[in-house]
Amino acid sequence: MNKAVFLDRDGTVNEEVGYLSDLRQLKLLPGAAAAIKRLNDAGFKVVLVTNQSGVARGYFPETFVHKTHELLTQMLSEEGAKLDGIYYCPHHPRSGSSHYTRECDCRKPATGLLDQASRDLSIDLRTSFMVGDKWSDVELGQRAGCRSILVRSGFSHDDPGNVRPSRMKDPDFIAHDLAEAADWVLARGAGQGA
Repeated sequence: MNKAVFLDRDGTVNEEVGYLSDLRQLKLLPGAAAAIKRLNDAGFKVVLVTNQSGVARGYFPETFVHKTHELLTQMLSEEGAKLDGIYYCPHHPRSGSSHYTRECDCRKPATGLLDQASRDLSIDLRTSFMVGDKWSDVELGQRAGCRSILVRSGFSHDDPGNVRPSRMKDPDFIAHDLAEAADWVLARGAGQGA
């Protein structure tokens, strides 16, 4: 079984711009590619997991999500970093009026994206990490049995769209950005075979 570092996308790997709907808005956060490369080199599977409810809301088509991930993969590759998998949820339980507007098991903090990645990539969730800028990312990690890291590079902790559920435990670590999160993960050992 592999160890993984699951990463939220917007505000963790690339700049948070609200609903990214133009490829010109896609900009890597400083140090993000280097952090991913260090995790790659240490043997971790690095997997992107992202809610993209802009599809359900009608802000952009699902094909735009694929184009965004193709460009993001290329940008990371140019800096020697790679993602072992990309999983996203295009749904929203209430917003929109399409077949994407529905309850699902893949919208974070539900564990569907991590469950699928675990099956596809032989990942042991109990020895893995979830890194993101929203409390829903922390909650996802806790629900899935991963260690969770909150990064401060995206959504602010007091943003109305980033409310901490009262029942939630503290994250295992709070980092300034993905680089600091990677330092914390790497201090706990290598990925594969560790």
